[in-house]
Amino acid sequence: MSSNFFQPVDASAVPRFAGLSTFMRLPAVASAEGLDIALVGIPWDGGTTNRAGARHGPREIRNQSSLMRRAHHVSGIEPFSIANVADVGDLSVNPINLLDGLKRIEDGIAAIVAAGAIPLSAGGDHLTTLPVLRAVARDRPVGMIHFDAHSDTNDSYFGDNPYTHGTPFRRAIEEGLLDPKRVVQIGIRGSIYEPGEHDWAVAQGIRIIYMEEFVRRGAASVMEEARAIAGSGPTYVTFDIDCIDPSMAPGTGTPELGGFTTREAQEMVRLLDGLNIVGADVVEVAPPFDLAGMTALAGATMMFELLCVMARAVAERRSQA
Repeated sequence: MSSNFFQPVDASAVPRFAGLSTFMRLPAVASAEGLDIALVGIPWDGGTTNRAGARHGPREIRNQSSLMRRAHHVSGIEPFSIANVADVGDLSVNPINLLDGLKRIEDGIAAIVAAGAIPLSAGGDHLTTLPVLRAVARDRPVGMIHFDAHSDTNDSYFGDNPYTHGTPFRRAIEEGLLDPKRVVQIGIRGSIYEPGEHDWAVAQGIRIIYMEEFVRRGAASVMEEARAIAGSGPTYVTFDIDCIDPSMAPGTGTPELGGFTTREAQEMVRLLDGLNIVGADVVEVAPPFDLAGMTALAGATMMFELLCVMARAVAERRSQA
C-alpha cells in the first residue's frame, strides 16, 4: 500500500455514525489533483419529469456508504490500498436553470478529468450523465454499459424540451459523445409510450437487452456479450438504481416492477473487471421515496463494487507503466 494514498476512517477508532459524512469515510479534499479516482456528488435533478428527489441522493449515499469496509469479500480487492481515492465534494449546481446546471456539471467533471482522475459520481437524476459525458468524451466518443429500466433515448418531453432524464443518451449520440455500436443497455423493461419507442436507439446500433432476455440468459452470458460490445476502448458505466426491483430499491423517481435483485446487480458489476472504464456513475437514488435507507445503501454498495473494478484497473496500468 502506498503511504501517500488516502485511507477511510477506521470504524474501530471512530464509530460509523460519528464524524464527517463522506463517501466511504474517505477524506474530503478540495480538488482531484493527485487522485486516481475521484468520488463526487451531483445533487441535481433538474431533468426529472415526475417524482423529484434525486438531488438529495449524494448526501444519503454518503451516509449509507459508511457501511462499506476496506476489502471486497469475493475478489479480495482493497481499493484504497491500490488506488488513491477521495471525496472531492459536490459539484456546483443550479437548481432553477437547467442549461446552466448542465454547464456547471460539465465544468466540474472536466476539472476532475484534467487533474488526471477518473470520476465516479453519485447523482442526481440521469440527465446528469449527459454533461459528465461531455467532459469525459470531449476528445473522442466512448462506449457505454448502461444498467437501467429505461433506455433514456427519447427525443423530447412536453413539446420540444430536449433535456430530461429520459433523453440523455439520444443527445449524447447526436453530440458524438457515444459510439452507439459500443453501447449496451441492460435490464430495460416496463410500459412505454408507444410500440416503437426504442426504434431510434436500435437503428443507431445500440444493443438493448430487455429484462426478459436477461432472465432467460443469466448474468454471466449477458455480461460476456456486454464486454464484447464495449471491447477494449474507453467505456463509461452508468448505473440507474431503478434497474433494481423496487421491492429492494423503492427510493427512485421512476420505479418499474420486475427488475434485478441486488445480488444480480452486484454480480454484473463485478463482471466489468478488466474493462477500460473512463468514468462511472450511480444515479436516480431519491431519498424522499426511500425506506430505511435501503435504496441509498444499494447505491453506495454499487459505488463500492464499481470502485473495486476501477481501482484494480488503475493498479494494473500503474504496474505496466
